[in-house]
Amino acid sequence: MDSDGTRDTRGTHANPVPRPAGPPTVPPRPERAPGVPPLPDGSGFLGWLRTPRPEAAPGVWRFGHVPRPEKEPEQIPTRQLLSGAVIGFLCGWLLCSLLYNGFLGGFWLWPWFVMAPDSWTLGRAGWLSSLSYAYEALFFAGIFAIFGKISRWGEVWRRFGPPAWRQKAATSHEPPPTPEQDPVEWPQLRAAGAVDAAERLAAEAKAGLMRDVDHARILRAWQGVRGGRFSLATFTGTVLKDGAAACLHPSGARDLPGRLARHDLLTGQVRLGTTADDARNPYAYRGTGLGLGPELLGTSLLAVGPAGSGKTGTVVRPLAESLCLHALAGRAAVVVVGAAGAGLGPADAYDVVVQIGNPESVYDLDLYGGTTDPDEAAAVLAEALVGDLAEPHQGGDTRRSTTVLAQLLGPFRAVHGRFPAVPELRQLLDGAPAPLAALREGLEDSGQDALLRELDARERQMGHPGDVGGILADRVALLDRPAFAGFFDTSGQSRPFSLKALDHPVRVRIDLPQRGHADASRMLARLVLAQFTASVAVREDRSLFACLVLDDATGVVTPEAVRGIQRLRSGNAGVVLTLRTLDDVPRPLRGPLLGATGCRMALSGLTPWDGQDFAEVWGKEWIEARDVTDRQIIAETPAGKVLHAVRQVITGKAPTARAVTVRQVERERWSASELAHGVPPGHAVLSLTSVKGEHAPPLLVDLRG
Repeated sequence: MDSDGTRDTRGTHANPVPRPAGPPTVPPRPERAPGVPPLPDGSGFLGWLRTPRPEAAPGVWRFGHVPRPEKEPEQIPTRQLLSGAVIGFLCGWLLCSLLYNGFLGGFWLWPWFVMAPDSWTLGRAGWLSSLSYAYEALFFAGIFAIFGKISRWGEVWRRFGPPAWRQKAATSHEPPPTPEQDPVEWPQLRAAGAVDAAERLAAEAKAGLMRDVDHARILRAWQGVRGGRFSLATFTGTVLKDGAAACLHPSGARDLPGRLARHDLLTGQVRLGTTADDARNPYAYRGTGLGLGPELLGTSLLAVGPAGSGKTGTVVRPLAESLCLHALAGRAAVVVVGAAGAGLGPADAYDVVVQIGNPESVYDLDLYGGTTDPDEAAAVLAEALVGDLAEPHQGGDTRRSTTVLAQLLGPFRAVHGRFPAVPELRQLLDGAPAPLAALREGLEDSGQDALLRELDARERQMGHPGDVGGILADRVALLDRPAFAGFFDTSGQSRPFSLKALDHPVRVRIDLPQRGHADASRMLARLVLAQFTASVAVREDRSLFACLVLDDATGVVTPEAVRGIQRLRSGNAGVVLTLRTLDDVPRPLRGPLLGATGCRMALSGLTPWDGQDFAEVWGKEWIEARDVTDRQIIAETPAGKVLHAVRQVITGKAPTARAVTVRQVERERWSASELAHGVPPGHAVLSLTSVKGEHAPPLLVDLRG
């Protein structure tokens, strides 16, 4: 059992991560991981860990986030505010000067003459006579108070005076946290009695020997202690022995070879860009960072955009990098599928790299998903072979193809103890006499009457109209090519990777042979998706987030795939799909696909008909519309006509009166035309849904920010 409480099956068929012989050795602890850029704030690990991360709406980059109000406050422009304040002061000064010098009369002194004794007003009361000056000062102060209220002197004071200075000073000079609140001191370990472990980890953090991946990995192991998966003594002993290198990933890696995106492992987010300061974005989101994490990817993500719009570089690569970091921290298992050379990260960033069609590939792909059940293997393989041929309407499925494959896989496994390789499966589907006869003889010798009846039924169906065996054989023939001769081996001589390994924090990259084998690549992508949805549904440890990233989902979306994606959220799993256009998805499946994915992204360059599908799924909202009408003013008097004529000669326009009508209307959040022509290059419109059901409306995001 690993230090994080999970079973270690490295080196087995289910999880072929290499495991060194003998007792595990701890790699030397480097002071800094080479090739890793600074943490999000650039101030090092301690500053990153102590930076506040307030609660925020879904998709907001929480690292150092300053919450904003839901609605935009009516803030007066600075120039207008200052000019109004100066004008108000000058008007008050002018009025006070006119009153003091008697240009407006002495009426303002009458209350003083009425209330004060004559000795005070005539100057015969000594120092009490000076109270008349106090009355004048109070009167003039009242005048300035009225003008100050009108010209908003209070707002000037709050925006540019000492209150603003004190707020900036408080922000820049925050007091250091107490040991009970300082995350560097690991207060949760101290509260549980593991003081020695907390002291060791705090010392290594202050010495610069700990990074964000180490912190997240040890925190994940501590959650295993709190969950009862292993004892506190085991955890404490491991930490005291290894320090920041405790609870290592099975690969022994403590970080990725390099990072391109900004990651915050404390919240699990990766920053994809910045929400545009646009009126179409809610005020609370404008100018904030956009961060995605497992709580959003758990509802799956669909990104649609033409070639060159940035799907791989600005969406897929950062997400794959983030999930690999989560895997090193023991939080996630990730499978990244794309064309060879697509730029999905270096091979050193993954534990398993399956290069289908490349003779130098160390790992193979298990065609049957690591299962020993013929019916389960037949269902997954049928989805991969002919899932795109199933009619995309309610009730359309691959049950007939599953039955045909099960009638052959079951007898073959009973006789040979394994599933057939690709050439053998092709011969069986073609109805070759010799392989079928060998199967029959083996079943008769072992007395497998039930399986013999299955084989008899398959032989009776061969050649009949409507038999799908020929179609399956043609699809299997796409894999029975010289380029794939060394792959999909079932004899046990290769190292096949199976998606059953998603019970562990494994990082996998599968390279598909797009060049010259486009149909085979789409079929293999369907196979991986089908195996993924089948495997995550039966995982033992669902606290581990599992994610499949498909760089190009063309030809992958089938009726069964959509149903599988809908079930992923309950299994703490999700998929990331990218498409060049929704035309790559059958028309009846576009609506269900958009409904099955909680996060939807429309990149720049979308076609209007694709934009229409996004506009429909995003719906409408009530807005306040203003209708402005200019009505020409008709002068009725001769003087008015002369005045209007002079005004028209000067301005070049007839005198008009403007009428403004405000009403509530319902309109699309983003119309098809706006999505097709109003999204700037490098931008995207993204809507988000978390696994808790929280929603974020469609946001215009700058993916380069």
